[in-house]
Amino acid sequence: MRKLAFFLIAALVFSAAISVTASAKVNITFLNSKGEIQAQLEEIAALYSEIAKDVTVEVIPCPVGQSPFEKVVSMYASGNAPTIAMVDAGDVKKFQDKALNLTGERWVQDAIPGSLDMATLEDGTVVGFPFAVEGYGLIYNKKVLDKALGKSFDPSSIRTRKDLQALFEELKNAGVAPLVISPLDWSLGAHFFAIAYAAQSPDPKQVDAFLKDLRAGKVDLQQNSIVNGLLDTFDVMRAYNIDKDDPLSGTYDRGSYLLGTGEVAMWFMGNWAWPQLSELDPEGEYGFLPVPISDNPDDYGNSQIPVGATKFLILDREQSSEAEQQAAKDFLNWLVYDAKGQDMLVNKLSIIPAFKNITLEPRDPLAKSILQYVRAGKTLQFVLDLPADHWRMVGAFMQKYLGNAISRDELLDEIENYWKNVK
Repeated sequence: MRKLAFFLIAALVFSAAISVTASAKVNITFLNSKGEIQAQLEEIAALYSEIAKDVTVEVIPCPVGQSPFEKVVSMYASGNAPTIAMVDAGDVKKFQDKALNLTGERWVQDAIPGSLDMATLEDGTVVGFPFAVEGYGLIYNKKVLDKALGKSFDPSSIRTRKDLQALFEELKNAGVAPLVISPLDWSLGAHFFAIAYAAQSPDPKQVDAFLKDLRAGKVDLQQNSIVNGLLDTFDVMRAYNIDKDDPLSGTYDRGSYLLGTGEVAMWFMGNWAWPQLSELDPEGEYGFLPVPISDNPDDYGNSQIPVGATKFLILDREQSSEAEQQAAKDFLNWLVYDAKGQDMLVNKLSIIPAFKNITLEPRDPLAKSILQYVRAGKTLQFVLDLPADHWRMVGAFMQKYLGNAISRDELLDEIENYWKNVK
């Protein structure tokens, strides 16, 4: 009887040990809305899962064509919210009732000035982790330009629309396709046309006022010189686009391929393109040109590129356990403070980090170019507080304009009507 009791107790102890071991295993999910780094994130998740042996990180891609906001909302509705969700900056506060309070995290004190603005509530509560500082403009392939021009290309020589057009013409005469425009709604709507908002003023408050006036129907875009100046430049770009005969056929992958293989000299895109370019041309020299909005070199916007903290990570507090929440916090701290995590962030993901303590100089030439603009004080506001459907709607209008399906007046009417009906 005593032996039986002993074995029963031993079995219970062993069972409890198994239970404790099993409960120590934590699985967290990471919704990724930057499709171009999906493979790299999966590699980092696998590495971290080896380092933090009781934690498994699963990276879930946001479907192409679906906004991160829509995807996160649907996952909450299905009771399957991601532990970590990568959302656009303008959508962070929309999830404030579901996001974990991160105010006490160490990295909050190390965030660069302004990087937490889009994730800080009125009472000072921080609900988002600034994942990436990004910038965009006309990416140029320096080797292609140098060869076509017969000299070392100086990006500071392009200060006006006329300068840009003259460069395009010189490239064309040398037998080089000047550029490719990728007809992606997010690129045309959230990035290209948003320059028209940012260039209204170097004062962010004035930009906000302009957008409020757009909502109120108080802006006549057809009479706005900056809007028209930007579209004048777009017209020049359309004329020299390698895909001008079929302008809506292009893809993101085609754009990176054409630039990375030297078939075009320029591509309108952002520094997130480096992972693809590096596969095609790992030793290539690349940089950014601003998109000029006028023929006056002194006009604001002609020498600046948009830069800002564009993607944020929110941690779920509704459907995740405390263990999962802690594991998610630990993962973020690993990225910011561990030497290997920092290297993964800067050199594997080609991310410009939003933290002062990370001093790694990026090997990525696009990140280096952006940092040059930042250090020179030549940046535009990366307008991020836009309606969730702005990129899709305004992008669709810009696609029609790119494809010559509507006139400029029709384009501007559609954009004005969109803003008047924003909820």
